[in-house]
Amino acid sequence: MGPWTHVLALSLAVCLCHSESTQDKLSTLDASFCKGGLEVIYPELDISECLVIPKHLREKISTSWKAPGIYFSAANKKKLYVLVMVDPDAKSRANPELACWQHWLVADIQGTSLRKGEIKGTTLADYRPPTPPSKSGFHRYQFMLFEQPADAQVTLTEEEKSYRGKWDVDAFLKRVGLGAPVATLQYLTQNYRD
Repeated sequence: MGPWTHVLALSLAVCLCHSESTQDKLSTLDASFCKGGLEVIYPELDISECLVIPKHLREKISTSWKAPGIYFSAANKKKLYVLVMVDPDAKSRANPELACWQHWLVADIQGTSLRKGEIKGTTLADYRPPTPPSKSGFHRYQFMLFEQPADAQVTLTEEEKSYRGKWDVDAFLKRVGLGAPVATLQYLTQNYRD
């Protein structure tokens, strides 16, 4: 099992609890996903801990706001980082697989830019806002920040470039040589019309 598999397995167990939930509170497992001091900054929302997006902001986060700022005060100025954003709940709940919807992927991020709340790197997959389908319940949107080894060539395969659904994150991390994330953060939201 790869380093991401353990995180995903924990997240998958939590997934089934939220599929029909109407609560605006996090489970203990969802809250424990956030580690390392990562911040995700939208125009009216600074996320520094796991949370459920307030109902009055769900439409904005899905339709209006562009890619958030990413702030990581512990970033080493001399290192490069990789940012991964996924929705592990986009798959069929009847037949869950260890695969995710790829929302954003940036490599070669300079540590100095992360310390300023910016993303300066190589975008491998443009940011796609959270747009959970109607009546699909809450989806988790997970941000994972990895330290990029100096010799790592972080790229997507042609298949990964052509389709964002059912992305095998663990296979990607193993292929490009990334270890465990240095910081993780997630928020939950559902379709703003629900």
